[in-house]
This record gives sequence, C-alpha cells and structure tokens, in this order.
Amino acid sequence: MAGSNEYTLKQAIEALINNFKIEERLNETAIITEWERIVGKMVARHTSNIYIKNKVLFVELDSAALRNELSYAKTRLIAAVNAEVKANVITDIVFS
Repeated sequence: MAGSNEYTLKQAIEALINNFKIEERLNETAIITEWERIVGKMVARHTSNIYIKNKVLFVELDSAALRNELSYAKTRLIAAVNAEVKANVITDIVFS
C-alpha cells in the first residue's frame, strides 16, 4: 500500500502535466499525430501542413474540391477531433 508521499507512475505523470500546464499542448500534439486516423488516408494524403494556434486548427490541402467538401463537414470534423483527445481543444478549422 502506498504511503502518504508515494505516488503511482500515473499520478506522478498527471501531477507533472498539471504543474507545468502542458495538457492542452499534449492534446494538440495528439491531434496532429492522429490526423490520418481521424480523417482517413485519402484526406491525409492531400494534407500538406497541420498546426494549431489559439484553438484554431489550420489545415493546408492540395485539392480545392476536398477543401470545399471538408468545409461543409467542419462541425462534424471539429467534434471528431475533440472526441479523439476527449477535450475541447479546437473551436474552429481553417482550410487553405
């Protein structure tokens, strides 16, 4: 049984993340890393650059038709991205 100043590894990592306030940055990194799994291989193949700034996900696409299609599905895509990290990390997506 753990003493009063003993922590599990999970507790120690969570305390570290909370102390350094890096949870949001870790979630942003997870979104970028898992982009292909979230949107599928076809969309990921046409994506050239992804980054997040001020809770806005910026996605560069090489296809105008795909950019248009994703614009229509923006609300569902935001929900899928946030569901991936189980947090409200992004509020908007900009396709360019």
